[in-house]
Amino acid sequence: MKNTTYRSDCPIASTLDLIGDKWTLLILRDMLFGARKFSDFVASAEGMKRNILSDRLKRLNEHGLIERVPYQDKPPRFDYVLTAKGADLLPVIQAIARWGANHLEHAYDPPADLLKWMPSDHAS
Repeated sequence: MKNTTYRSDCPIASTLDLIGDKWTLLILRDMLFGARKFSDFVASAEGMKRNILSDRLKRLNEHGLIERVPYQDKPPRFDYVLTAKGADLLPVIQAIARWGANHLEHAYDPPADLLKWMPSDHAS
């Protein structure tokens, strides 16, 4: 696939090559909480830079985890929505949230809704 070089054929290594940077899972997390517009992601507490956000959104779109849906022509503006493939990462995000809450003193408990959601609730 475009813009991704995989280290090996190992499914764990290959998945990390796609989503293992420090921003991608946060974008997906924000989408699960309703973020759809570029400005929604920029406003996230972690303070991702716009150029990094643009790159990650483009990569997620190219790999079919999200879809860009135009909502305005002039200037062109898009909503970003999870695909079924992207929503399938929800159990991974839930597991990371549980682990962090259980093993990192400073981390808060994940919202109950996050832990109840199913991938089918979020796919376009």
